[in-house]
Amino acid sequence: MRAELIDGKAIAASVRADVARDVAGLRERGVVPGLTVVLVGDDMASATYVGAKEKASREAGMAGGTIRLPADTTQDALLSLITQLNGDAAVHGILVQMPLPKHIDPDTVIRHIRPDKDVDGFHPENVGKLLIGHTDGFVSCTPAGVIEMLLRSGVETRGAEVVVVGRSNIVGKPMAALLVQARAGGDATVTICHSRTKDLASHTRRADILIVAAGRAEMITGDMIKPGAVVIDVGMNSVPDATRAKGSRLCGDVHFASAAEVASRITPVPGGVGPMTIAMLLRNTVRAAERTVS
Repeated sequence: MRAELIDGKAIAASVRADVARDVAGLRERGVVPGLTVVLVGDDMASATYVGAKEKASREAGMAGGTIRLPADTTQDALLSLITQLNGDAAVHGILVQMPLPKHIDPDTVIRHIRPDKDVDGFHPENVGKLLIGHTDGFVSCTPAGVIEMLLRSGVETRGAEVVVVGRSNIVGKPMAALLVQARAGGDATVTICHSRTKDLASHTRRADILIVAAGRAEMITGDMIKPGAVVIDVGMNSVPDATRAKGSRLCGDVHFASAAEVASRITPVPGGVGPMTIAMLLRNTVRAAERTVS
């Protein structure tokens, strides 16, 4: 294997150590950062992810926890709960785990969360601040985590050709917005590719940095990557694998074996971008708490 691994676990551990130090400092000033996660329904993947967030926040010395609601919770009931959390001074960060049951409109829920408590970075006010280059809003945790990985790995984005595969509001669009900012981790020339892009490989082969967040297992293969490129795989997919005890395995949106023979650096799945998402959520919560200190 030629590519050097970008160890998301190690980088996330460093970020979380910084967070724990900041939490300790806030506690000395009488403020305990509080993160409340709301989980509606019993989706197994969501429950696992929420459990990891709760554990991480507890280890960092934060307060709060998870509010679990049944799948038949009405939208009005959920909005009423968010109103309560908006007004609770002990709650600095609010996260409503997605996806929600089909009868609840996620956009309405996101807009109901106070922007200064929207540590997921999904509220239109925070998205707008990102787009115009203001730094006092919250940035979606996964793209923020990718930027942190690039910075801490010494990957130069200034002047780099970056191709982002995927245009979601959660990863693709904010990822591109971060990369074009005139600051560290930015100043890149960015192309966004998606399901309607013609000749995807012609774009990905130009990338000095290739970021893939399309939600399709192993769609990017080694022959689609520029030799020496940095490859960031945001995907997390479960695919059948008869050789595994569970009958399946986790993989990214990049075919790791072939990509690693071409790239200079690459993130693994799991153990790459995933841990960074939670680390940046904790950082956002600390930032929210710091703003309450006079």
